[in-house]
Amino acid sequence: MSETPSHRRPVMPGARHFEDLVGPDDMGDPSERSEAADRCATLLVRGAHGTDDEEVVARVIRLAETEGLEALADLWAGSPADSLAGCLWRLYLLRTWVYADPAAAAREFDAGRRRSPVHEVVAGVVDPPGPDEVRHLADLVLRGVARGDFADTLWRAAAFARVVSAGRAGAEGFEDPSGRAAYHSDLSAAKLLRMAEQLEHAARLEDDGKLA
Repeated sequence: MSETPSHRRPVMPGARHFEDLVGPDDMGDPSERSEAADRCATLLVRGAHGTDDEEVVARVIRLAETEGLEALADLWAGSPADSLAGCLWRLYLLRTWVYADPAAAAREFDAGRRRSPVHEVVAGVVDPPGPDEVRHLADLVLRGVARGDFADTLWRAAAFARVVSAGRAGAEGFEDPSGRAAYHSDLSAAKLLRMAEQLEHAARLEDDGKLA
């Protein structure tokens, strides 16, 4: 039996294809850009949901790498935190930060686990977690966009950000044995905590069927 249109797996959009998907005239006026961002986010999250196609899953995970974080920022960075587009921006920003310095992310995640109870959604990592483990965890979170329950994806990302924020807050002024200052980025402890709170709020909306 042939697949019905409602169950046909969509082609995953990349940033290079966003303009074709939404139309070239949709990317000028701010209100039209916002509408275009929402439309693309809906295609990515709702269209890919439940897929078992590993190629599609891999493309979701590496979208920021293949298309550029700047391209995603142009599309989603200004979207509200309680929207699909805003959630996607925070998920990709979090993974990009982890990949920028996985050793520091692992150190701060481990420190955060000792300061703050670890929610079950980030349990299961080795003790202590290393760079490979935190990269894998970041990939698992984004994998949920295509394969799992989106609310669970948001809860996992929020828990990870909350734990790392606790570790980062305790590392202020730290220097490693080589004398180098601790890794710092635009995602400060306060910003990570705020991101965690925003993702938790979005997860509640998704649980209630109100996230769009």
